[in-house]
Amino acid sequence: MSQQTLIEIRDAVPRFEHLRFFEPVNWKLEDKQHWAIIGPNGGGKTLFLDILLGKHALKSGEVSYNNFGDDTIPLSSLVKSVAFKDIYSIIDTQNSYYQQRWNKGDEQDVPLVKDLIKNVDPLWLNMLVEWFGISDLIQKKVNMLSSGELRKFLIVRSLITKPRVLILDNPFIGLDAVSRVILNDLLVRLSGLDGLQIVLVLSNPQDIPEVVTHILPIKNKTILPVLSRTDFFEDKLLIDSLFSLENEIEGACLLNDDCMPSPLLFDNAAVLKNIHIKYDERIILKDLDWTIKAGDKWALLGANGAGKSTLLSLICGDNPQAYANDIILFDRKRGTGESIWDIKKRIGYISPEMHLYYLKNIRCLDVVGSGFFDTIGLYRKCNTEQEKTAKDWMRLFKIDHLQDVSFLNISSGEQRLILLARVFVKNPDLLILDEPLHGLDVANKKRVRRIIEEFCKENKSLIYVTHYEDEIPSVVDKRMVLVKNK
Repeated sequence: MSQQTLIEIRDAVPRFEHLRFFEPVNWKLEDKQHWAIIGPNGGGKTLFLDILLGKHALKSGEVSYNNFGDDTIPLSSLVKSVAFKDIYSIIDTQNSYYQQRWNKGDEQDVPLVKDLIKNVDPLWLNMLVEWFGISDLIQKKVNMLSSGELRKFLIVRSLITKPRVLILDNPFIGLDAVSRVILNDLLVRLSGLDGLQIVLVLSNPQDIPEVVTHILPIKNKTILPVLSRTDFFEDKLLIDSLFSLENEIEGACLLNDDCMPSPLLFDNAAVLKNIHIKYDERIILKDLDWTIKAGDKWALLGANGAGKSTLLSLICGDNPQAYANDIILFDRKRGTGESIWDIKKRIGYISPEMHLYYLKNIRCLDVVGSGFFDTIGLYRKCNTEQEKTAKDWMRLFKIDHLQDVSFLNISSGEQRLILLARVFVKNPDLLILDEPLHGLDVANKKRVRRIIEEFCKENKSLIYVTHYEDEIPSVVDKRMVLVKNK
């Protein structure tokens, strides 16, 4: 191996057939190069990354790394990889539960962010914290971080040991506009550091930063020819072929009678008056009033950490502080005898946090079917009609080929589509979609946005959270903007 080559994949063929590309994998990362691996959801980006990181046993070929003559340096020190699923390593999803974030007193063993950063160069750490603007996160408990804040911390933590190669899987999703600018500036700074190569795994061409020198397109488990950044953006046919929107949607909710508009049986989906939420000395929401009338379509906006997820947890019935506040849901005052399940059966909900806790080794069809029962995991069997409805929604989202595949064995983008289908199966009165397009490629974003618009045309109420203006569905005509409390 040349001294200038950091990683090389030569004729790699995984041992298991379902993990293979159509051709043996060949790729080389050389000094001064910064790469973007780009392609559609389920196209093979994660598989390529797993081969690169040595996660799959090979039938033939090899992956070699330049340890600069020091055999004591482990791969984990040379290469740091950060992906959405790595948040599992920070939040113990196996020994905690989804609502624990909101339950004061249940998180005594949850560490502070600062407790997860030890034995590091303090000057380097302070520089990273300043570069990324996360000084306010250091004293927070880990489970109180928003999805965007967790991403920021993961990236900073990965840089603490000064790796030679930094791999970031869709690093821009979940970040507000200011944080995306900060990350882009940070990538520019990092690319200027001697001996650090950056590899980005992306699903959206718009996310490719200027620091990228080489682009590797991947689609349908096929590795396409390498292009420079300039050549890639000039090849409109290639970009269109990577993210083609096949089989246009004819009318999303006309699959079956269950999707037809239901008569409105309430005046207001939610009425919140003088809401005040506080954890320790930190005020999350203060003096907030909000009414969501039947049929309203709202965008809920605000920076990372502004309290959007906390506000939604009050409406979804997950936050016990709802009982200490003046909240009316579907014309019934909260705390007057209704169960959490009475609330949830009328709401279709998805969020990055829910995605984190849905670590279930069950069939994708069963994940979709669990939407009928509002459970994370399927503990009751769907009847024939419910299973048919689940299959219909999977077909609409173009994921019906994943019915019998384990949820843990598909890409994060495909997982997001599965969880989106789960939202719609029970024909809910209120959709609460917290960053629903998280990690989706360009074509799937268009498809899902159109499904939402079709579904919400009539009597449905909608709360839509995003950090991207162009992702807001056309049916949205109202806005609530939260400002982060100091």
